[in-house]
Amino acid sequence: MSTSSKINSRLEKFTSGRRRMASDSGQALVEMAVLLPVALGLLIGVAEIGRYANACLVVSHAANAGVQFGAQNRVTASENSLIIQAAKADAPGFPDMTVTPSHYCTCADGSSSTCQPTDCSGSRIIEYVKVDTQVQLESMFGYPGFPKTFTAEAEKIMRVSQ
Repeated sequence: MSTSSKINSRLEKFTSGRRRMASDSGQALVEMAVLLPVALGLLIGVAEIGRYANACLVVSHAANAGVQFGAQNRVTASENSLIIQAAKADAPGFPDMTVTPSHYCTCADGSSSTCQPTDCSGSRIIEYVKVDTQVQLESMFGYPGFPKTFTAEAEKIMRVSQ
């Protein structure tokens, strides 16, 4: 084989390799253009679900903190402002959280009571504290078929210590 044919042969291999490389890089660009929006959508969706899950946990823990404060004794069970304060202190990241405390009584035999000492003849009064918490969350982006706002709410009930 002559020197010129060797050079031509090497030149053909070099140029065909460059053509192949150029077509591969174009394919990778198309793949990235297709997959990037999907990957970003998944990433944003995971972040959004994480926000919602965190809000549900925080609201539940705040209701638990409020009901634990109120269930200490009969005096704290009727202190609604302090129950609200205890619940909101447990959720500092949600200053607009709604806290609704209440308390009610039943008789030990299962009948209803208005928490008056004369209600339960022959049995004792059992007092309960109930705390409802709720917070509204706005989604980061609008998703077709999903609401723009999400409500995380919790309810906790605990018997008051006698």
